[in-house]
Amino acid sequence: MSLPGVAEAAALFRARKLSPVELARECLARIARLDRGLHAFVTVTEERAMADARAAEARLMRGAALGPLDGVPFAHKDIVATAGIPTTACSRILRDNVPSADANVAARLAEAGTVLLGKLTTHEFALGGPSFDLPSPPARNPWNAAHFTGGSSSGSGAAIAAGLVPAATGTDTMGSIRSPAALCGITGLKPTYGLVGRGGVFPLAQSLDHVGPMARSAEDCALLLQAMAGPDRSDPASAGRPAGDPASALAGGVTGLRIGVVRRFHEQDNRGSPAALANLEAALQTFRDLGAQVANVELPPLADWHAVAATIMLAEAHGIHGPWLRARFSEYGALFRERVVLGAAISSEHYLAAQRRRRVLCTTMAEAFTRHDLLVTLVQPGEAPPIEGTPRWGVLELGSLAAPFNVTGGPALALPTGFGEGGLPTGMQIAGPAFADALVLRAGHAFQQATDVHRRWPALAA
Repeated sequence: MSLPGVAEAAALFRARKLSPVELARECLARIARLDRGLHAFVTVTEERAMADARAAEARLMRGAALGPLDGVPFAHKDIVATAGIPTTACSRILRDNVPSADANVAARLAEAGTVLLGKLTTHEFALGGPSFDLPSPPARNPWNAAHFTGGSSSGSGAAIAAGLVPAATGTDTMGSIRSPAALCGITGLKPTYGLVGRGGVFPLAQSLDHVGPMARSAEDCALLLQAMAGPDRSDPASAGRPAGDPASALAGGVTGLRIGVVRRFHEQDNRGSPAALANLEAALQTFRDLGAQVANVELPPLADWHAVAATIMLAEAHGIHGPWLRARFSEYGALFRERVVLGAAISSEHYLAAQRRRRVLCTTMAEAFTRHDLLVTLVQPGEAPPIEGTPRWGVLELGSLAAPFNVTGGPALALPTGFGEGGLPTGMQIAGPAFADALVLRAGHAFQQATDVHRRWPALAA
C-alpha cells in the first residue's frame, strides 16, 4: 500500500477502511526495508508504536477518538526529549541521555493520540552536518541517496519523503525545517516564534529557535500545528496562545490576497538554479490563476539578514556549548566543533549590534506586510547537492534564503514546486506576519490543491 498522509489516514480510520495497527505495522515494515540505505531513524520504538496503535484502535472502535491525529504514526527529531527513550542529538556528548519526561511538544502530540515510531537523525545538536564521524551516519535523500537532505531536520525530511512515517517534528533556527522540506520534496512549517513551546527541546540559539511540523502537505501541517501549539510554562518565549483551528481555514483560497515576491533574494543575492527559478515562476502563475495579486517587493539585501542571524546563532550556541567544548572538545564531531567555536570570537558589542540591526530589519519586514499579505521566495537556491560535496561551513557559507524569517519570527511554509537536475525536488517558501500561520497554510493548501507535486513519490518509496 502507499503510505497515507495525516489527513488521509484520519479519513481512512473514520471510514473503517484502515486501522492504526495496520498502518503502524506498514510503517515499521517500510523502515526495516528501506532505512538501511537512508539512515533517517536513529531509534525505532517498535514496542511503543504497537502499544500506541492498539490503544488508538480501541478508542476508534468505541467512538472515542481523541481527534484527527489519533492513531497517526509519528516520529521526533532526536533533540526532542522523549521519556524513557534515548535523546542524543546525534552526539557522543548525549549518547547516554534518556530523559525522564517528554518535551512539551512530544507530550501534546502523545495526548492527541499519535503513534510514536521513534527518533530521527539530526545534524549534531542541529548544527554540525552532514557529518561522517558521529555515532550514527547522516540521513540521505530518498530521491537520490548520493545527495544531501538539507538540515538539520534531515531524518525528518528523509523519513517523510521515503514514506517511512507520515509526519514528524522539526526545528528551525536558520531554515532547519524548510531546507529539508525543499530538498526532499515535502512540506514543512516554521510557525510563528513562540507559538509551539520548546520546553524539553535541546536549544541551538534560543532567540531564533522554532519547533514545527513536517509532513506531506499544508493540510497535514495544519492538523499537526493545532495539536502542537499552545502555552508552555517551561519556555520563557512561549506566546501563551493556541493556534486556533488552522485546518478549518484552509478552504478560503487565495482570491484577492496580495503576494509579494522578494526577487532580489533568489535572483541576485543567492541566485537560484534554472529549474528552481522556472518552477517558482510557474508557482507564481498558479497563484495568479487562483485569483491572487502578485507583485514584487523590495527588502534589504539577504546579506544583512544572514549576518544578523548567523551572528546571533553562533554567539548563543557557543554560550550553550562553551562548558562542554572546554571539557569534552574531542567528543564533538569535527564539523560542529569548527562551526560553533566561531561563536567564541563574537564580542558582546557585536552580539548587541546584531540584535539592534535585527529590530531595524523586523520593522522593514513589518512595513512590507502592510502592503502585502504574504511574501514568497525560494527556500533553497537549487536542488540537493551531493552529500559528499556539501560546503564545510554549511549554511554559514552562503546567504541563507530561510534566515530572514527566523530574524523576524513570522511563520514560513516550505513546499515543493517541481523537479530539476537529476529529478531532484525544488521548493518555495510562503511567509507571513506574526501569527498569520493559518493564512500561510491556506495559501499553501490552495497551491497544492491546484498542483500535484507534493503527491509524487521517489522511486525508492513507490
